[in-house]
Amino acid sequence: MEPREKKRGDRFDGYWLRDEAPALGQFMAYLMPNRADNEAHITVDIDTRAMDAFLEKKNAGLEADKYTYFHIFLAAMVKCFVLRPRMNRFIAGNRLYMRDHISVSFVVKKRFEDKSEEGLAYKKYGEEDTIDTLHASIMEEIHQCRREDVLDNSTDMMTKLLKLPRWVLKIIVDILFSLDRKGKVPYDLIKADPNYSSIFLTNLGSIGLGAGYHHLNNWGTNSFFGVIGKKHLAPEWHEDGSCTVRPVISLGLTLDERIGDGFYYAGTVRLLEKLLANPELLELPFSTPVEY
Repeated sequence: MEPREKKRGDRFDGYWLRDEAPALGQFMAYLMPNRADNEAHITVDIDTRAMDAFLEKKNAGLEADKYTYFHIFLAAMVKCFVLRPRMNRFIAGNRLYMRDHISVSFVVKKRFEDKSEEGLAYKKYGEEDTIDTLHASIMEEIHQCRREDVLDNSTDMMTKLLKLPRWVLKIIVDILFSLDRKGKVPYDLIKADPNYSSIFLTNLGSIGLGAGYHHLNNWGTNSFFGVIGKKHLAPEWHEDGSCTVRPVISLGLTLDERIGDGFYYAGTVRLLEKLLANPELLELPFSTPVEY
């Protein structure tokens, strides 16, 4: 999005939509102030055949850091946010804001073991990025998160706070929530907090689970949570009444219904499905228009 001068009432991470948002949207922020009480959830099945062909082409000759479904899904979501910017809104302190950047976050398991810790990854992308620049930065972030001697910023801060007496920690958390509503939480505390990202994505398929519902949080500004499920076979009905099977991945999407309307969300899902059915479109800059 085009940068603009910050004014009184704007936040460090977004612009207050004073008169740019419909009255209904502004009033909803007061009528239903909690993000977790305004969740809309849908699940869509994505045919993987086009993605499978795309991955085979992209990974030809690669020995390591191969492209995966995760990179395709994430790149498609970022492109949706570039082309449909209202998806990048959030509500905080009863006000509707437009985020001034596009950020993504996800959890990285250091090792696939029960006792292994998790790291939190947080990255920002722009209109000129492509799936290739996204892939390179994601792999770099994953390698960093999986280092045993490295804690991400959010995990490191939580570890320190948990050493305080419970009553002190409760007071600190209450203060942080008050600052959060005003956009005044110290930046060093939240610069890598996934709850402040545009897109929070989890890949349950990587651990053998299906897609499902995941809640939003009242802490932070994240208004869009995606869940990637495992690949499986699903029936495909044809016009002549016959039925075959096709490989699909289920995708669960939870979003804050206050930042847009059903028509806008439906258009975003159509665009997402178009990109996943034609992943070569993700090799162009994310700002490249797409008919859908």
